[in-house]
Amino acid sequence: MASGGYSSGSRGSSSPPPPAQRNKEKQKEKARVSRTSLILWHAHQNDAAAVQKLLEEDQSLVHARDYDSRTPLHVASLHGWINVAKCLIEFGADVNAQDRWKNTPLADAEGAKKYDMIELLKSYGGSSYGQTGSHFEPKAVPPPLPNKCDWEIDPSELDFSTSHVIGKGSFGEILRAGWRGTPVAVKRILPSLSDDRLVIQDFRHEVNLLVKLRHPNIVQFLGAVTERKPLMLITEYLRGGDLHQYLKEKGSLSPSTAISFAVDMARGMAYLHNEPNVIIHRDLKPRNVLLVNSSADHLKVGDFGLSKLIRVQNSHDVYKMTGETGSYRYMAPEVFKHRRYDKKVDVFSFAMILYEMLEGEPPLSSYEPYEAAKCIAEGHRPTCQAKGYLPELRELTEQCWSADMNKRPPFLEILKRLEKIKENLPSDSPWNIFTG
Repeated sequence: MASGGYSSGSRGSSSPPPPAQRNKEKQKEKARVSRTSLILWHAHQNDAAAVQKLLEEDQSLVHARDYDSRTPLHVASLHGWINVAKCLIEFGADVNAQDRWKNTPLADAEGAKKYDMIELLKSYGGSSYGQTGSHFEPKAVPPPLPNKCDWEIDPSELDFSTSHVIGKGSFGEILRAGWRGTPVAVKRILPSLSDDRLVIQDFRHEVNLLVKLRHPNIVQFLGAVTERKPLMLITEYLRGGDLHQYLKEKGSLSPSTAISFAVDMARGMAYLHNEPNVIIHRDLKPRNVLLVNSSADHLKVGDFGLSKLIRVQNSHDVYKMTGETGSYRYMAPEVFKHRRYDKKVDVFSFAMILYEMLEGEPPLSSYEPYEAAKCIAEGHRPTCQAKGYLPELRELTEQCWSADMNKRPPFLEILKRLEKIKENLPSDSPWNIFTG
């Protein structure tokens, strides 16, 4: 497969690791991930003996973190498992470790009203700290704006009589439904999770962002249900489906179509990256790029569940944010390596999507997503083989996926360059015979 290969990108001519070494590293990584999952699972199950056994074999597991950067001590504290917590602390657990939301184990224990755990953690110097306080929020999500009436939707106005599922996630599902006679997309949180503090926090965060966004290339927020369960977020419904499905059906796109799509994406992203209030998407991938209609003449960027709103003091601000946020195959190397990063992570993901549109296959498609991200982090890049890769497009793609985020151009510059390439591209381009 063309996109299964890769080049060494900007780090010289390093060659890929041999299959045997790759397999060995993969097994080692699987074992590490497996042991990390095990200790978190045993902490969740209140199995102090199993936790102790794992720590005796490998004491570093006391610092294990899940996707949300939560430690075994966070898990034990939330449930009030005293013996598990004591064992973890004895093996050197950090009582003030902070998860993705900056919450400490004590903040979790307080939120869950686990009084014995609160006393234990305090006796070991635990501090109650959390980005949004340390208490559970079983009540309705507070409004992001003082005047809620413009966007709070009465659930009785939503018509699910002919609805169907158009997407699923760990917290719920996205359905096509009706609202006041108009087709809409409804992100519905599972009722069983509607009291979960972390789920509510993420839901409120997404509503907070979407309320502020107004742009032709950004999926339009219409309203939310926050006063009744299940919690729901309502956006416009785009009939064309997502870019992932479109590319699966069409394969590689002609340069003119790929550039038109890229221009729409760049416009939406330039709007999001506008200073001083920068929104970093952090999960830009084909599934989160939607086609306006079946004739596929326009795109919009959607799904802001992992986005981050940043107030920029100067254009060179760099942030310490959660590592491994987003989807591995389109992930910037600095995110995979848990290093400091900024809005240029979206530029990297954009380059991978542009590559996929021209090649017709995902970057490093012969690799599993995690392996692909690891390869990228080591300096390798996909090989540009499609005939549609005009020299200017290849140069732009390679700059956008540069290992040095400072060398990646901003979206306003990307937009200007794409528009210039588009102007110079003849409508009867000879490349069309190769790209179909």
